[in-house]
Amino acid sequence: MSEGRRVELTFLGQALVLRTEASPDYIRKLAKFVEERVAELKRAGVKDPLKALSLAALDITDELFRARDEKAHGAGDVGARLGALVALLDKAAPKDRA
Repeated sequence: MSEGRRVELTFLGQALVLRTEASPDYIRKLAKFVEERVAELKRAGVKDPLKALSLAALDITDELFRARDEKAHGAGDVGARLGALVALLDKAAPKDRA
């Protein structure tokens, strides 16, 4: 397994060095996203940086879980619709009498 790329960035005022298979631009995009969430919370009145980061993490995790649930629900809906369509086609199509 490869060690990955070394990515250096400043995240919430802290210098970080990561090793990752992802592109440096992608990692920086992720860090910027989190920083923007933390900044929103600070503007909303959260003073403690650790509390803001924790709340941002919970908010982002909530979005992830909801997206996963929607995806799973959507996949179930597609399966149910395909099943209903197959049943309709079976009723409408003449049976093979071989």
